[in-house]
Amino acid sequence: MKLDKKIFGLILVLIATSVKAQDFNDALRLTEPGFVTSPRALGMGNAYTALSNDFSASLFNPAGFALVKRTEFSGSLDYNALNNDATLFGNTMNHSNSSTELNQIGFVFPLPTSQGSFVLGFGFNQNKKFDGAMKFSGFNSADNSFIQNLTSVNDIIAYETGVSYHFSDTEDATNINGKLNQSGNILQDGSIDSWTFSGAVEFQKNFFLGLSITRIDGDYRRDREYWEDDTYDNYPSTVLLDPDYPETADFQSFYFNDVIKWDIGAWDFTAGFLAQLKNFNLGITLKLPRTYTIKENYYVDANASFGTGQTYYLESPIEYDVEYKITTPMEITAGAAFNRNNLTVSFDAKLIDYTQMKFESDIDSDNSLDESTISYNNSDIKDLFRTVVNLNVGAEYVFPAAGFSIRGGFMYMPSPYKNDPSEYDKKFITLGAGFQTGEDVEINVGYAYGWWKDIGDNYGSNLSRTYQDITHNNLVMGVKFYF
Repeated sequence: MKLDKKIFGLILVLIATSVKAQDFNDALRLTEPGFVTSPRALGMGNAYTALSNDFSASLFNPAGFALVKRTEFSGSLDYNALNNDATLFGNTMNHSNSSTELNQIGFVFPLPTSQGSFVLGFGFNQNKKFDGAMKFSGFNSADNSFIQNLTSVNDIIAYETGVSYHFSDTEDATNINGKLNQSGNILQDGSIDSWTFSGAVEFQKNFFLGLSITRIDGDYRRDREYWEDDTYDNYPSTVLLDPDYPETADFQSFYFNDVIKWDIGAWDFTAGFLAQLKNFNLGITLKLPRTYTIKENYYVDANASFGTGQTYYLESPIEYDVEYKITTPMEITAGAAFNRNNLTVSFDAKLIDYTQMKFESDIDSDNSLDESTISYNNSDIKDLFRTVVNLNVGAEYVFPAAGFSIRGGFMYMPSPYKNDPSEYDKKFITLGAGFQTGEDVEINVGYAYGWWKDIGDNYGSNLSRTYQDITHNNLVMGVKFYF
């Protein structure tokens, strides 16, 4: 096993530069809104700000609670399936990920009043799923590789696995010069969950105000495995990757595995206004910036194998904990709904300025993220992101005699990156139905199909890039009981 105490002593510095775990993508992961909600709202394309007349007001507009006239209990399950066709150097591979989970359970309590209304709500929402899946493989004929990327910063990982050597006291080198097959797979899972307490009042006839206070807890895990293989024998037995070690002849394969695990916590405050006019509703919500506390565990392991029968491993897997905060932008949403002859049409527009995302150190932690990483990430955010307006439109038609409703909608979430083409915008078509089984029970179903493109770099910028075609299917089924 190769080991250099001088290099090993620098491990924490080098791991931060070569396989840095924290970047602007982490802020984006927390800021982009989730799209799986209640069955009725999802069926109407989540255009629900001017309606919100059930427990889903806790997600859209807390003022809508004041429209509820009867005590309500509701719950729903979500089936989620993501499919990703990833192309690397002209070769396409498919990977998928799916789950079924409880995504909402809540109570709504109208309280007696002499006039107007006063309504309280309490319950659980799964605000967002961190589902992701990708598998890729392709031959990179260029003169670059992840091995070279690690070596360029004198990384302990490349040295200990035998694919680099000490060229001088201050510089490492490698005899790898690209022309390797690059492959890997990435799985992501986790969620942002919340417990919400809400209240709403009718402060003037047909005018309502509401407030939600939410405790957010969640988790996230990303497991990445990556290989570089000499499939065309460009590094035969005559090539030593370390001149001092004959065992490094006939390079075969390099393997790298890193795992990120998050524990997430935050508070959220949302205020809402709703006006109910003749055949017309108007709603506005303000969601204050949220500051998430991230407790991150980062794990790295690697090895390299050679035709000599030798496999070099890290002295021990690298693992460390770090804590930091991410503040997400304020969100402002306006919505309108029109109802006539059993037909409801609704529309929402949500403004999000992604340039307001921000990393901060956790001053109460001994493992706080270093200031240079924070500054670098915040600078990237300003350079890369923009302000967007997410659009939602939906419709519902009720057949009163049959106790049956049909719904449809569309969601449009523009890419938050500057200058992204429209293919990177997230689009969703939604459908739904509701069934009234007597006066006290209602069953609802909502479905969403989404599609968009994405890219990812294995290292560097556009050196080993995956081009991804992603589709998303969500089926939400729920029940409401009225008392």
